[in-house]
Amino acid sequence: MTTPYTNCLPKAILLLLLLLAATVTRLVAQQPGNAISGKIVDAKGSALPGVTVQVKGTTTGTSTGPDGTFTLQAPPTATELVVSSIGYTPQTVTIGSRRQFSVTLQEDVKSLDDVVVVGYGTQKKSQTTGAISSVTSREISELPIADPRRALQGRAAGVDVTQAGSRPGQGVTVRIRGRRSINASNEPLYVVDGIPLAAGIDDINPNDIASMEVLKDASATAIYGSRGANGVVLVTTRRGTAGKTVVSYDAYGGFSQALGRVDIMNGAEFAEMKRESRRAVGNYDDSDPAAADRRLFSAVELEGIEQGRSIDYPSMLLRTAGIQSHQVGVRGGSEKTQFAVSGNFFKENGILKTTDFTRFTFRINLDHQINDHFQVGTSTLGVYSLNNGNDSPVYGGGRFSPFGGALNENPLGKPYDENGNLIFLPTPDGLRSNPAAEVVPGANIVETRTMRLFNSIYANWKITDGLQYRLNFGPDLTNERFGSFTGSKTNARRLAPATARTEYGQRFNYTLENILTYNKTFKDVHTLGVTALHSIQRDRYERAFIDVNGVAAETQEFYNLGQASTFNTPGTDLRTWTLQSFMGRVNYDFKGRYLLTLTGRYDGSSRFGANNKYGFFPSVALGWNASDEAFLKNVSWLDQLKVRASYGVIGNTGIDPYQTQSLLSRTTYAFGNNPAYGYRVGSLGNSDLRWETTATGNIGLDFSLWKGRLSGSLEAYQANTSDLLLYDQLPISNGFTQVLRNVGRTRNRGLEATVSTVNLNTAGGFRWSTDVQFTRNREAILELFNGKVDDVGSGRFIGQPITAYFDYEKIGIWQTDEADQAKGFGQAPGQIKVKDQNGDGRIDANDRVILGSQVPKWSGGITNRFEFKGFDFSFFVYARVGSMIRSEFHTAYNRLAGRYNNLDIDYWTPNNPTNDFPRPNVNQEEPIYGSTLQYFDGTFVKVRNINLGYNFTPAVVQRLHLSGLRLYTSIQQPFIFAPYRSKYKGIDPEVDDQVNAGQVPSVRQITFGLNAKL
Repeated sequence: MTTPYTNCLPKAILLLLLLLAATVTRLVAQQPGNAISGKIVDAKGSALPGVTVQVKGTTTGTSTGPDGTFTLQAPPTATELVVSSIGYTPQTVTIGSRRQFSVTLQEDVKSLDDVVVVGYGTQKKSQTTGAISSVTSREISELPIADPRRALQGRAAGVDVTQAGSRPGQGVTVRIRGRRSINASNEPLYVVDGIPLAAGIDDINPNDIASMEVLKDASATAIYGSRGANGVVLVTTRRGTAGKTVVSYDAYGGFSQALGRVDIMNGAEFAEMKRESRRAVGNYDDSDPAAADRRLFSAVELEGIEQGRSIDYPSMLLRTAGIQSHQVGVRGGSEKTQFAVSGNFFKENGILKTTDFTRFTFRINLDHQINDHFQVGTSTLGVYSLNNGNDSPVYGGGRFSPFGGALNENPLGKPYDENGNLIFLPTPDGLRSNPAAEVVPGANIVETRTMRLFNSIYANWKITDGLQYRLNFGPDLTNERFGSFTGSKTNARRLAPATARTEYGQRFNYTLENILTYNKTFKDVHTLGVTALHSIQRDRYERAFIDVNGVAAETQEFYNLGQASTFNTPGTDLRTWTLQSFMGRVNYDFKGRYLLTLTGRYDGSSRFGANNKYGFFPSVALGWNASDEAFLKNVSWLDQLKVRASYGVIGNTGIDPYQTQSLLSRTTYAFGNNPAYGYRVGSLGNSDLRWETTATGNIGLDFSLWKGRLSGSLEAYQANTSDLLLYDQLPISNGFTQVLRNVGRTRNRGLEATVSTVNLNTAGGFRWSTDVQFTRNREAILELFNGKVDDVGSGRFIGQPITAYFDYEKIGIWQTDEADQAKGFGQAPGQIKVKDQNGDGRIDANDRVILGSQVPKWSGGITNRFEFKGFDFSFFVYARVGSMIRSEFHTAYNRLAGRYNNLDIDYWTPNNPTNDFPRPNVNQEEPIYGSTLQYFDGTFVKVRNINLGYNFTPAVVQRLHLSGLRLYTSIQQPFIFAPYRSKYKGIDPEVDDQVNAGQVPSVRQITFGLNAKL
């Protein structure tokens, strides 16, 4: 339900942010001083972005833009500028009477190590011993996305990210180095500004992120103990810096269109398939087709055939949709206080009508140095979002999914009358209503409203030189309301009274951490770092729901359920869990060459049994900076060469609370002659349940050659997971069929490669660089509850991935000249032919085989970037090769009886002896062995992003009273190359398991944007 103020809200907030920016800009402009500008380049004359330019001895400073230029207001007393950047030797430049500067920075090979975020701290890359992949803010900003997890796809080796469908606000699936668990979660742990999250990072604005680090091996993740088995994603948001206050405005807008269409039958093709379904059983007389048609088709269908009518129902549900984002940011500060404030408005309409996602985010990051010993700070995020058309991320269910009905609808029907009014039943088929009725405003409502307030608050005490204490407190509050309404004129109700449902959920999660660190260098050769932690995390989640039938007035939607005629069973729920942890880590290096990391974490979880509340998770890692050895120091082309090895044990606590306990279920019984309620044991508890544990070994190689022209890392790993949380079978005579136990093992083996190259870097300013990521993971089940024996009923097989497709193997269609052979198998020409695997002359369960798995043979991404005189151009290609997918499109829209519309397939007839699809048959709505039609090669190559931008010259920028201005255009997913799409009439094979029958087509998105700084 909307109000007159709803559409004004985004504009009002945006106006407020712009006024804030203008105020700060005016204050900055009033500062007295001298205007200084210039350009920073490297030894080859290429522009250097992000270089810090600061007036020596003051807090006044700025950083260079993408074209290497800068402007700042220097105090009249300023005498020198300090120019510095990671990887380059700092320079001090005398100001004098000059106002224009051109500075050339020289590479400092010894400082090429960027600082990366690790668990509970930072380290130089040269000192890390774990497997860590980084995604920078530049890579994130290249994609107009709402969910920052999508930026990991193809940008971080070892990370598999899939998003099925194109609904706005739809989530993604992230898997780091494969799946380990069958029943527990395989989701990684997300840590934002040092605080582990329970509610995910979907609400975080990608524009606020400075970097994302993915921790993959035991050395990197064991510090998070029982939650690190599936990998850890560390998210660091942008913070303020001392110097000039910078006001920025970043915006883009564009549109989305369906990338291709589902090829279904038109009116004539559908009519012919319906005729063929009768010919197959001798119920269509081709000698008198007019009479046969009159007996076969309804009056409205005959009218459609006569008029050549062919209704394209899917097009009635789709549209060209808009997307926009506006962000205002203010960053700056003094030596004592730094701040970063930002506000963002994001709105994306879906190509499926009435679906959209709107989000407002506001962030304040503050850091204040009280004195030489005490520092405090906070990161505060406020989010309000509105999602129409998606499942609730908490409750699930209720998805608005009319697209499948549009594909199924008879194209010979009549959707509108002569006056243009919608006809609810286009044909006499009472089970099929007009798909266009599903997107009439107010007919279907699936709405989620979310408010979230997340804080990361810290206090840091420098006790003495090298010894620090830090207190982290992270409260995270989420309120969510999910409402659904289904009107009477929808296919779900078909003129029956309307239904409605509301669900309310509240989650409060907090983390309290006490961290003690000690860092000291002894005799200039021994460096010791010690970290000790005590942590408490507690989560409380409660919900309530009610659904009704017979809404009194449809305009009430789900806002006045008390007037409904029928109330279904309401419900409330409460779930809490607590995690207490103790952790210790020791980092040691000798002369920066020989590295050692020891980690141990002791976790206690309320989720596990009374006998196994606590678990210990240790790891050890070694590193060798071979390039620092004397025999390699004089190798001019070698910048860095480091060898790493690690081994450790980490856990998985990702199960729901209370599974260790025997739970009660309500039952009914007769108390004398009266009905009564009672309670019985509904599930067996197990007080011995404990964590699934994963032992991981990793070998890595980091390298940089020819002064950074070629750099990257190589990884090889094996992860063995034991004590799987699986249901063990029990004799039914016990009254229960299963109990949850720690049984079974899985394994993941893999190779990863990350390579970055600078292909060209000319004196004329042309630069071409390439980033490549490659991942190969092999997933396998080693044992199940019954040992090394397949669990066929659950589809789990020893030596195969967790998800393996086990079915009959389709080898074609029985042909006319194979009639006798087909009869021997109880079949006839035109039906699906499957392979007799054991050659016993019959098809039974023993002929099923493993056809494939959703796990790809490899995946990877490649990004190419080009820069020349203010212009920048980049494109990103992502590939996922060798997986198998299931396609509900080829079962739900591939019926034989001619009742529903169909994919425009090449089906068998006596005159068209194809081996692709079976013959239509009115007596067989579902073909025999029809499940074999759903398996397809899931290989795809996608051009994810093409980006073209221009950075205006300093002269133009100064005339506009700005410090930087960039205009750009971006095309998202312009091309998909996949056999499933081009050969088999599918939409998009990028799915975690199967292409759902109601999946909306993929989209091509074009945006235009600007980045402006004051």
